[in-house]
Amino acid sequence: MFGRVFSILSSDIGIDLGTANTLVYVRGRGVVSNEPSVVAINQKTKQVLAIGDEAKKMVGRTPAHIVAVRPLSDGVISDFEVTEQMLKYFIQKTNSGRWSLSPRPRVIIGVPYGVTEVERRAVEEAVKNAGAREVYLIEEPIAAAIGARIPIQEASGNMIVDIGGGTCEVAMISLGGVVASRSLRIAGDEMNDDIVNFARDKFNMDLGLKTAEEIKIAIGSATELQEVLTYPMRGRDLVSGLPKEIVIDDAVVRAAIARSVKSIVDAVKTTIEEAPPELVADILERGIFLAGGGALLRGLDLAINHATQTKVIIADDPLTCVVRGTGVVIEDIDNLREVLLSSALSG
Repeated sequence: MFGRVFSILSSDIGIDLGTANTLVYVRGRGVVSNEPSVVAINQKTKQVLAIGDEAKKMVGRTPAHIVAVRPLSDGVISDFEVTEQMLKYFIQKTNSGRWSLSPRPRVIIGVPYGVTEVERRAVEEAVKNAGAREVYLIEEPIAAAIGARIPIQEASGNMIVDIGGGTCEVAMISLGGVVASRSLRIAGDEMNDDIVNFARDKFNMDLGLKTAEEIKIAIGSATELQEVLTYPMRGRDLVSGLPKEIVIDDAVVRAAIARSVKSIVDAVKTTIEEAPPELVADILERGIFLAGGGALLRGLDLAINHATQTKVIIADDPLTCVVRGTGVVIEDIDNLREVLLSSALSG
């Protein structure tokens, strides 16, 4: 009885805890927060100075004793204490203005497919310590498919490619479970690194990761574009040490990220090759769905279509697919409980 009362009074939330961005869904209110997964810390005092948008503004612009860190790497927690502080900030932010005696929220949080039990335990403990009453885990490909309104509980094949900041999750789903999958530690962040390395090798320029990301978003593409796009690349000349600016076009960025794009396309092909023939026939009919921020890379759908000879559909608002999927589950948790992972803390 008390559990039912708590569930009515608490602001249950779904969280897409991403390497690049953290998104929060509150039951009955929808997606309420989308901020970078960045925390600014004073190393002298160990004090957290800023989280999210405010912390990202500090990246590359702070004194030596203030560092802006990303506590997640490749989709999993790399700094437990900082992740806990960040989660506490997001949970408290969603509950601000509510009755002070409201029960602590139940939280559903997305984790990459195939994470180890140790990594799952770290996520659960961090969310519990951040103020959650109960913690449920859901695999990100499942959450992304639910968020894209794919009927995953039917006895038919559905394919989702979720390209985030730290990981790319490719999954063939049927009857609410993953039948064949690939999880790559190659995604948006790797493409940013590719651009930084390419600028250093080809143009003798030292670029910041934030600048590389801006270039990728502005003119990045996986296939040749009908119209040439250009963008100024600004950094430091490695020879003179002075500021340098050159105007590059989309072909330069395409060459820089080609290896990462090929890895993602190959992962999709391999997953299809490993799937049962009946499910492959379903995919041919229904298509491959793209979700996550990486789905917005120009021409990626065409590159996958060309490699697989299968239609490719970019989900509506791909950036929020995972968090919307956690939201669908949190709104109807009793009927969708079977898509959740078992707790790593119960053992």
